[in-house]
Amino acid sequence: MAKRTVERKTAIKNSVGRIIVYSLIIIAQIVAFAVLVYLLGNKYPALAFVFRAIALITALGINARDSNGAFKQIWVIVILTFPITGLLFYALNNFSSSKHKIKKRLDEVDLKVFSHLNHNDAIFDKFMEEAPASASSAKYLRSLNFPIYEGNEIKYYSDCYDCYKEQIEDIKKAKKYVYLEYHAIETKESFEALHEALKERAAAGVDCRVLYDDVGSFVFISRQFVKMLESEGIKCNAFNPAYPLLQLFMNNRDHRKITVVDGTVGYTGGYNIADEYFNIVNPYGHWKDNGVRIEGPAVKSLTAMFVEMWNFADVKRKVSEKMPFERLKIEPVSGVKGYCVPYCDSPLDNEPVGENVYLNIINNSIHYCWFMSPYLVLSDEVARALKIACMRGVDVRIITPGIPDKKVTYNVTRSYYNMLVESGVKVYEYTPGFNHAKTVISDDKCAVVGTINLDFRSLYHHFENALYLYDTDCIPDIKKDFNDTFEICRDVTEDYRKKPNVFVWFFKSILRLIAPLL
Repeated sequence: MAKRTVERKTAIKNSVGRIIVYSLIIIAQIVAFAVLVYLLGNKYPALAFVFRAIALITALGINARDSNGAFKQIWVIVILTFPITGLLFYALNNFSSSKHKIKKRLDEVDLKVFSHLNHNDAIFDKFMEEAPASASSAKYLRSLNFPIYEGNEIKYYSDCYDCYKEQIEDIKKAKKYVYLEYHAIETKESFEALHEALKERAAAGVDCRVLYDDVGSFVFISRQFVKMLESEGIKCNAFNPAYPLLQLFMNNRDHRKITVVDGTVGYTGGYNIADEYFNIVNPYGHWKDNGVRIEGPAVKSLTAMFVEMWNFADVKRKVSEKMPFERLKIEPVSGVKGYCVPYCDSPLDNEPVGENVYLNIINNSIHYCWFMSPYLVLSDEVARALKIACMRGVDVRIITPGIPDKKVTYNVTRSYYNMLVESGVKVYEYTPGFNHAKTVISDDKCAVVGTINLDFRSLYHHFENALYLYDTDCIPDIKKDFNDTFEICRDVTEDYRKKPNVFVWFFKSILRLIAPLL
């Protein structure tokens, strides 16, 4: 135990050192470019004039594009205020050859994986006949190659630690493979039981793979840790490794949380593998999170999502040599009801899947629509949909944290309260601590549980996943979790009914302006 503690301290120390060095190198690149631009502008005034003209034309072009208004606004302001630097960053973000190569690589991987998922027309037709409005979300997801399933036993956990413990028990029973994909994995107490289960199964010949986001696990995972797993027969892969070079794809992180056991049992939800998620430590008060266990045919989609990201992260192999997708025939579980659609989202395809599903649920709600989200950085589209739902008489409520993990984002979250309250939305803050669950429920029939926050980072910048549910056996458990959580929240609706003073308004305006970048 003492040796492992020393290893942890050394790993964290090395990781913090990496962050500092990488940050300093990137800052140095930005400063060097800014100085060069300044010197050239002073020496060649005509060149500065040309760039200003190009900046104006580009800004007009951006404004004419059919895209999210908040992103257009911030790009126009940056380009007109800092013409040369703004144009550089805009070009890197939209016309970078490296980013196009990355998208092409992902498209090739997707073609090899998601084409193996089968769509059952009989299930879709049955769903459309039973509930056309709710089935419209499933129809949208089906058009993006995410099949609709029935015959799945889905268990909802209001406490993610209970979910995690059962997840480990399922891993101990694995016969063929165990796939884990998480944004953050911390090599502390919470990981020990999982590590032992993986090590034992790998020794028994089970194919065990761990995929983690390099930035999400930056402080927690060291090269020594990866070497240890590999020596134990556990394959390890890092998504989008961080390098000290200025490139914008480093902002697109793998925020998914997926576990697959033998292709028949799967897990997802809001939690990572770290001590605070399971309240082993409490840096932000009590941590509120959830998860779901899926058993049945729908696990095929979770498996495809893992294989997609594993092969995408594995840059050393050619597409033809990458990890194959096993086409299993999984029998439906008898005695269960409802439909589900596991789906994922990518920042590279210009299709905001997560946001569109949320919008469809809001727009189809009749009686109520309740959200849990740790962050609240709303697009105009979502804010307008929430307002219209309230005007239609829908009971709209949102649960946010009572104690923040990131103060700047927390202030941005609160900057939306006045607008929401004026529209009729009720806002609750989770008094015991930090609410990290990303969940919506509507009209006792429809729900989404997954990794997708109500913020620009989740909806536009990250790789995400979630589970769309309709009339499944776990829906009452999700509603009970909401009602139980409301009881221990502080209703702050009345606190934000009056308009803020001019200084607070100005501060919130600045925060809202930069919100798409947070």
